[in-house]
Amino acid sequence: MDASRHNYGGSDQRPTRQAPTSQAQPQSVKYRPPHLRNQGTASGPGLHSPSVQRQGVGPSSEVCSTWRSRDPPSAPPAHRTSQLPSSPGNFGVELLKISGQQAKACDPKNIKNRTLPVTRPGRLTLEGKSINLLVNHFLVRFNPRLTIFHYSVDIKQVISHGKRPVKKYRNKADLRLIKDKLFLDDPARFPPNRTAYDGEKNLYSVVLLPTGQFRVELSDNEDLLTRTYVVSIKLINDLKLSKLEDYLSGKVAHVPRDILQGMDVVMKENPSRYRIAVDRHFYPSSFKAEDDLKHGIAAYRGFQSSLRPTSQGLALCLDCSVLAFRKPLAVIEFLKEHIPEFDGAHLDFNLRRKVTNALKGLAVRVTHRVTKQLFTIAGLTAKSTSDLWFDFVDPKGRDPIVKVSLVQYFREKYGKNIAYQGIPCLILGRNNRTNHVPMEFCILTEGQRYRKELLDEVAQEKFEEKCLAWPPERRKTISEMMQAHDGPSGDATQNFGLRIDKDMSSVEGRVIGPPVLKLGAPDGSLDIVRVENEKCQWNLAENSVVEGKQIDRWALIEFSSSVSLKLKAKDFIKNLRNRSRSLGICMEEPLVCHFTSMREFSSVSRLEELLRSVIQEARRKSWNTLQIMICVMAEKHHGYKYLKWVSETRIGVVTQCCLSIHANRGDNQFLGNLCLKINAKLGGSNVELTQGLPHFEEDDHVMFIGADVNHPVSKKSTTPSIAAVVSTVNWPAVNKYAARVCPQDHRTEKILEFGSMCRDLINNYFQLNKVKPNKIVVFRDGVSEGQFDMVLNEEVSDLKNAICDDSYQPTITLIVAQKRHQTRLFLENAGDGSPTGNVPPGTVVDTKIVHPFEFDFYLCSHYGRIGTSKAVHYIVLWDENSFMSDQLQKLIYNLCFTFARSTRPVSLVPPVYYADLVAYRGRIFQEVAKEFQSRSVPSSMRSSSSTSNFTTFDRSFYNLHPDLQNIMFFI
Repeated sequence: MDASRHNYGGSDQRPTRQAPTSQAQPQSVKYRPPHLRNQGTASGPGLHSPSVQRQGVGPSSEVCSTWRSRDPPSAPPAHRTSQLPSSPGNFGVELLKISGQQAKACDPKNIKNRTLPVTRPGRLTLEGKSINLLVNHFLVRFNPRLTIFHYSVDIKQVISHGKRPVKKYRNKADLRLIKDKLFLDDPARFPPNRTAYDGEKNLYSVVLLPTGQFRVELSDNEDLLTRTYVVSIKLINDLKLSKLEDYLSGKVAHVPRDILQGMDVVMKENPSRYRIAVDRHFYPSSFKAEDDLKHGIAAYRGFQSSLRPTSQGLALCLDCSVLAFRKPLAVIEFLKEHIPEFDGAHLDFNLRRKVTNALKGLAVRVTHRVTKQLFTIAGLTAKSTSDLWFDFVDPKGRDPIVKVSLVQYFREKYGKNIAYQGIPCLILGRNNRTNHVPMEFCILTEGQRYRKELLDEVAQEKFEEKCLAWPPERRKTISEMMQAHDGPSGDATQNFGLRIDKDMSSVEGRVIGPPVLKLGAPDGSLDIVRVENEKCQWNLAENSVVEGKQIDRWALIEFSSSVSLKLKAKDFIKNLRNRSRSLGICMEEPLVCHFTSMREFSSVSRLEELLRSVIQEARRKSWNTLQIMICVMAEKHHGYKYLKWVSETRIGVVTQCCLSIHANRGDNQFLGNLCLKINAKLGGSNVELTQGLPHFEEDDHVMFIGADVNHPVSKKSTTPSIAAVVSTVNWPAVNKYAARVCPQDHRTEKILEFGSMCRDLINNYFQLNKVKPNKIVVFRDGVSEGQFDMVLNEEVSDLKNAICDDSYQPTITLIVAQKRHQTRLFLENAGDGSPTGNVPPGTVVDTKIVHPFEFDFYLCSHYGRIGTSKAVHYIVLWDENSFMSDQLQKLIYNLCFTFARSTRPVSLVPPVYYADLVAYRGRIFQEVAKEFQSRSVPSSMRSSSSTSNFTTFDRSFYNLHPDLQNIMFFI
């Protein structure tokens, strides 16, 4: 029985069974691991470093021990004691010898020279007081004699009668369902609990599985046609855990990424069976009562995890996360919660629009019949349920076509009486078929995200509180998730021979003391300030900036003259001048005061005309151009990007924006922050370090470089990424920066113009200081472990090729700063930290939870006021300046006190912080460029499917005005 044109309530045809085909027998094939086929790219010309230049390493001998909990580097395993030195400083040299000996046995065709990250040096001193910490790293014990078999899985649907070509399915839920059906039908050959599947192409097993092609038949219920799939399974690798043991022991230098990736899938197998998977996070199917955000939305507490090789062995790093989901309610109940005026009786025009916006695109399942199918809401029917009729067709052709109402059809076919007949039905779409189903028979499926930006103010505040959990609460939540039955430690994990400790790793950290600062004194001299409070904060109430700029050519543009919150201009100017004077910044009366409205932000041309007119008016009163324009806005406005692009690329005068609501209050702290930004933008110096930076001499000329790439969302495939590089221009204060920004190919992480941008900055340093820097420290942001090789072997090579010649050979250190990691530090004793429960500023950890032999550490440089502090993970990839561990840690911590617009140490080393700001400014320029580009293309071309013209970008949109290239316009 079927209905013509539309399928009301689902199909009623009987399933057709097909006989399964014969299954291929497994084959025994030996495969060479991928990391031995290609050992990476050769280091570029001009690379010279005391870091180890090492050969690729071949297969190592198997370890005979059955279970092993990794020992720290200070107590190496007995079988390698004779090969490892007692001094950590020579570790890299010995590792080179070991690697070279083993590489001789390898096929030279499969080995390529590559530069690897430097190894960890020793310390000069153990500066700082010790502090006992707990870290969310959980030790993983594994059997090094075990082999995990890696298979590729390819699933295609078989379409009979040649109606459609074979289709490849890519939905993870569908693919996992098909794979599970194959395994459940033949558990003897496909043991489910001894395998792990990533939901796409990769399958891991501790036993050999049959290979070949296998037919799987699925149906959602007895009334639907059976769908037939072909599952192709192929063995591609055997992962010997002995190689991971050798890497953790330092016997081989190349990380076995294929093994770690396979073990990571194994760790995620148990939660993937019981929890909702969102990207790399796992969330429960239910929420706690206190996490209800109302309006049909709830906060779900989940976790994310990753495997990390550490000095104490393989560790699972697990951190909790919070995400907002729609509750899995009946659609009617969801609408009653989500839209208060919805009563289920009828929909007027406005209410219909709200209901459509709330439901369109959501996934539902139906309750009037037994099925596992999921449907997507395409919209609402034009008519109400009681007015829906359709042509009923007898599938056997015995009865004529008759008109049947939807209400009658559901009553006779399914025995269901429709209660809400005055509202429309849902239009459900699946497989190019349309279904009209009453709302009361549809339930929202679980795991449907709700953007936090759409939450109302109350719900958003509540959600933020749950995301920013205090340390004791976060620590408790992490421990609970490790103990949970649906956590990473389950049957699947144990069947792979893995055992996870349920207790957090204990580690001894150190708290580095703050540096001594230099500020201005009331009498105009310099004052020495010792920061001794727990927040490491200094007060500008009794001090001033080190170097205040004379501001005698500035303009005030007030954009709030037509609104109720218009600026009290005279009071604002008076308060701003008084506050600047107290900070040692001499600010005269403005040359121009221009009053207008926010309408000026409506277009680029209109705003540019306004700014040029203000500049022209100022020139009539002074021969020199304006130093700065202070723009007071009535509200935050999308035209802000027009202002910044015009002023920084076309006109060449810096701007400082603020809101009139804040300006009218005349708050001392607000005015102080405004003055710090203005002084830094104009080349002043707000704070300096009294003593020189560790490891460097006063007569050294050291340049600090920060580099970052800002990527657009992946869906915007024609939008460029933005590369930004900043560098210091003064020594030894190192608190003034110049910046360069450049667009590049979409989502390309490598900075394509890195060498030329750095060369330009070095030439600028030479023009200002009459000498080139002889030492360079580069901080790179935004790269993961998998991109270290690219940074080390490509970007560093590009840098050296661009700046080095016979007469100029600076020593270079390259450090990666990682913010996006899951490692969290907790106080073992609450009394050791701040009242918030966070670790104190200056906390550093460089043992146990760090890499087994490479040079890295965790540094928490800021005071945690909200939530749980996150330390930054610093990884040294390249070091020609021969840093000791404590020297580099102290240097980075001291630099965090030099951030221009803060009176406390910041969480991230300033070169990286500034590079982030510049990259974001480049993203603003890109948005303006995109608008110009779209206007220049006819609407007919913009609406067409071809967007190849948008893949290019005009670099002139991103070129900074020459007057702003070497000042901190981005603060």
